[in-house]
Amino acid sequence: MEIKFEHKPVMLNEVLSGLNINPDGIYIDCTLGGGGHSEKILEKLSSNGMLIGLDKDTDAIEYTTRRLQSKYPNFKSFHTDFKQVLDVIDYLDLYNKLDGVLIDLGVSSYQLDTAERGFSFRFDGPLDMRMDKSQSFKAYNVVNEYSFEQLCKIFFEYGEEEFAKQIAKNIIKAREISPIKTTLELSKIIENSLPAKIVFKRGGADKKVFQAIRIEVNGELNNLYETILLLGKNLKKSGRMAILTFHSLEDRIVKYAFRELCTDCICPPKTPICICGHKAICKLVNKKPIVASIEEQKENSRSTCAKLRIIERIWR
Repeated sequence: MEIKFEHKPVMLNEVLSGLNINPDGIYIDCTLGGGGHSEKILEKLSSNGMLIGLDKDTDAIEYTTRRLQSKYPNFKSFHTDFKQVLDVIDYLDLYNKLDGVLIDLGVSSYQLDTAERGFSFRFDGPLDMRMDKSQSFKAYNVVNEYSFEQLCKIFFEYGEEEFAKQIAKNIIKAREISPIKTTLELSKIIENSLPAKIVFKRGGADKKVFQAIRIEVNGELNNLYETILLLGKNLKKSGRMAILTFHSLEDRIVKYAFRELCTDCICPPKTPICICGHKAICKLVNKKPIVASIEEQKENSRSTCAKLRIIERIWR
């Protein structure tokens, strides 16, 4: 059966407006997914423009490449983590030539809704959660092999889960009897670790822990800051970078990386005179993050926690 990515792009109009598309420009969609954003960018490009899509999900890159290349000869794709984007920039000789960069840090609807991918607590599937299915490390390894201290750390830091210790304790207890193999097994342990009123109040009581494990499995926050700085330095004059985040940890990293790119002096606050010599190379397009409209949030629940930040390259 052919895989189909049914994914509604979040804040599509805001992203397109924020990127300020140049018809002859060169764009990189660092997280291609189902190609919802990319296709609309391609529609605005002339034959002289180009869009490069990156994704480490094999299913995504294969399906979306077939779909978009059949209509747009100026579309190229690479099966890679966007944190390896420098390799693509080097291969295509795109140093300081990018008119726009998009990073959508959300999980695709396809990944969440496909039980065998193991991303969601709503469907019974194996504890997998790999975006790149060629890697061997899975959610199963985290749940069944991490120590109590390691589990507490990722649940608290990546999931901001206030009941991290109790959940980790019950996971350890359960796996001593038998390995935890499926998403629903894990979901039951999590819910049994929380007060009933919290389970009822949250709705998706398991969301924070599943998010934390997914981030750990895929190393989602590793080198994100450095990659944003690298991409900012490879924008051409007036080129823009737009980043969509879906939880506070990502947004904080993006905020601080953008601040570094857009600030002259980055010396510690109490330094009497500037000794860093740092100069801003970008400016903020929106000082505060853009959020989805009420209408979009009603139509697409996955847009409710999304934040969009945009910067533009200046030349000095």
